[in-house]
Amino acid sequence: MTPAMIIDGRGVAGDITFDVVNPASGAVFAQAPECSDAQLDESVAAAARAFPAWSAKVDDRRAALAAAADRLETRSEEIVTLLTAEQGKPLAMARMELAGSVGALRALAGAELPREVIQDDAEARVEVVGRPLGVVAAITPWNFPVVIAINKLAPALLTGNTVVLKPSPLTPLATLAMAEVIHEAFPAGVVNVISGGDGLGARLSGHEGVRKITFTGSIPTGKAIAAAAAGDLKRITLELGGNDAAILLDDVDLAAMTEPLFWSSFLNTGQVCAAVKRVYAPAGRYDEVVQALAARAAATTIGPGDESGVELGPLQNRRQLDRVAELVDDAIRSGARCVTGGTRIDRDGFFYEPTVLAGAADGMRLVDEEQFGPALPVIAYDRLEDAVAAANGTRFGLGGSVWSGDEERAAAAGARLTCGTTWINTHALPLPFAPFGGRDWSGIGVEGGRWGIEGFVDWHTVYTARSRGANAEAGFAETVA
Repeated sequence: MTPAMIIDGRGVAGDITFDVVNPASGAVFAQAPECSDAQLDESVAAAARAFPAWSAKVDDRRAALAAAADRLETRSEEIVTLLTAEQGKPLAMARMELAGSVGALRALAGAELPREVIQDDAEARVEVVGRPLGVVAAITPWNFPVVIAINKLAPALLTGNTVVLKPSPLTPLATLAMAEVIHEAFPAGVVNVISGGDGLGARLSGHEGVRKITFTGSIPTGKAIAAAAAGDLKRITLELGGNDAAILLDDVDLAAMTEPLFWSSFLNTGQVCAAVKRVYAPAGRYDEVVQALAARAAATTIGPGDESGVELGPLQNRRQLDRVAELVDDAIRSGARCVTGGTRIDRDGFFYEPTVLAGAADGMRLVDEEQFGPALPVIAYDRLEDAVAAANGTRFGLGGSVWSGDEERAAAAGARLTCGTTWINTHALPLPFAPFGGRDWSGIGVEGGRWGIEGFVDWHTVYTARSRGANAEAGFAETVA
């Protein structure tokens, strides 16, 4: 059965469909609807029609978000099964993703809206209010398709915007199922979810009816979206790639920190934008670090996500499998060695062994580029200054971490990292109450907390004069001065 898109409050089939592949088998197991140009136009038009009424009543918006959370919680297990089938992650992780989605909806239902009184005295009252932008286009990736969709939908809807959401064509099913579950909590046209290939994302981004684009995905696609938005001066939030470095200090407690460091890199088979992509270890403890990580990687249970006890599933698609294999092979040719892993697993699907490489160095593609898979290079350093410089020596700027038995020493080193988030003795820990985003090529704008909410509004100043003559004269004098 092919799922429906949600346009203007109703399920809509596509005139044609496209295949969806199970990465654990490599075989097609479902179809999804391909949105036509006319259906795209209708979804944007429906969102525009719904906008005036939806933006008018914040209490109704809060109630709808809370109702959507209840619906999603009640029917989450059926979405979990689809998520594992199309993305590959273990069922336990899929359940965590759905639980995080429910929690995000509930948290945003009670979040404060952007509003601040900046002057209130005898002369004037000045209030700054965040006003919704209009129709928001949300484009989501394949690694965490449901929770990233909710993290875009919830703040956009809370602030009074309406949304057209497009999931990755590699993982459309769980998002379409999520939309089918929650859309009845909202008036028709408020939440529209369409599916299709990458060309649909480009057409949605350039649509004249869209006023804001929020995108999570690759740097090349983010650049294309920014270019498409520029012609119409659309607002954008781009959460793009990362090449996060973890710096281990010489007093790191490996007995306590190997497990969290391993999962900071290999969670979701390494397919996490803010995962640890490279480790810098002090030369005096280098072999110890490599062996600890390699032992944990070798002990990992790998298999289809719906099998009991599996810790890591397949890579999501063949292209990503080929890229990881290519980068590892290139590193070996350049002088690195696989302490564990380093090969594709001989079975159906897109499986690759969890891989730890010693002898890695800056300048190798595996170190300099984002691998987005289960391959971790470990680089030796003699001076902390060199490790910090190497961590910062990239066009990426998403996250970084420092690991040490001395929190103050680690924090001092972490303060020198040029990235959106610095973690101490952990990495890639979700922080829904804090801003998350990247510097340089890792993105524009942030998601999370009040800062993320503010990304879905334009600022409107309301100035009420109480001593009009004196205030006007003072303001004019200040302006010309």
